[in-house]
Amino acid sequence: MATSNVVCALVLSSLFHFLLVPVLSRDVHALEKCGFKAIYQLGDSIADTGNLIRENPLSPYASFPYGLKLSKPTARSAKLPYPGAYLNSARKFSGGRGGVNFAVAGSTALPAEALSSKNIVNIVTNESLSSQLEWMFSYFNTTCSEDCAQEIKSSLFMVGEIGGNDYNYAFLFNKTTEELNALVPEVVGAIKDAVAKAIGHGARRVVVPGNFPIGCFPLYLSQSQPNDAAAYDEFHCLKGLNSFASYHNELLKQTVEGLKTNYPDVIIVYGDYYEAFMSIYQNAQSLGEFLSKILVNGRETIRGPAQN
Repeated sequence: MATSNVVCALVLSSLFHFLLVPVLSRDVHALEKCGFKAIYQLGDSIADTGNLIRENPLSPYASFPYGLKLSKPTARSAKLPYPGAYLNSARKFSGGRGGVNFAVAGSTALPAEALSSKNIVNIVTNESLSSQLEWMFSYFNTTCSEDCAQEIKSSLFMVGEIGGNDYNYAFLFNKTTEELNALVPEVVGAIKDAVAKAIGHGARRVVVPGNFPIGCFPLYLSQSQPNDAAAYDEFHCLKGLNSFASYHNELLKQTVEGLKTNYPDVIIVYGDYYEAFMSIYQNAQSLGEFLSKILVNGRETIRGPAQN
């Protein structure tokens, strides 16, 4: 069992490091040995497969094409279970086989009232990590099959990515650097509590993803346009915002290490979304002409041609 746990932990780490590039066949075979029967997902728009549009049918995200033009879902190459959206009634008829997705686009790590006390408002949904946990525990207590305890032990729990929207809304409401930095320990604390609660409910294999390099996001690049060339890195991303994301990630990594110490019999892996994202920029030329042009042209559209 110990050897199997080590293999699964290593495979999960490598899988998330190369999250945005093709999964190697040997990784797929190793992943199959981990024996994931189901995936239980907490998170935001990175993972939501239909909860927000059922909570709010008038959401613009409920309109077509809604992914219909994607010819082939590349994630299926990993041969992982497909967790249906919790609010999708069709999932209930399937008995939740493959797991359940509790993620809601726009949701936050901190509850709405905690953000409201800081004059930060979630403009998309009232759902947060705590409400998603309530859904999950309700599902386990009322819907899950009789052998639920064993299924939970053999399942993969994804706690995030979550917390990015807490910061997005804080930026939107013009919070200062000091206020943003003070928010990070609270966000990471909420993620830590969620992991502990999932483990308390039987989770034995948990992935805790970090934040992305938000300084590379068009949303921020288009809204914040400093004239100082020193504000940008070699990929024309904003250094300050990426440093902020790294601060969150470093604190989250430390928290994950602490959780590993507290729960030695549980596999807990940090999902490095930051490095996975940056690997696309670093390897753009080897990922094909089409993707390379998107990266270069996208940066030039927002900023103008990069200066050497």
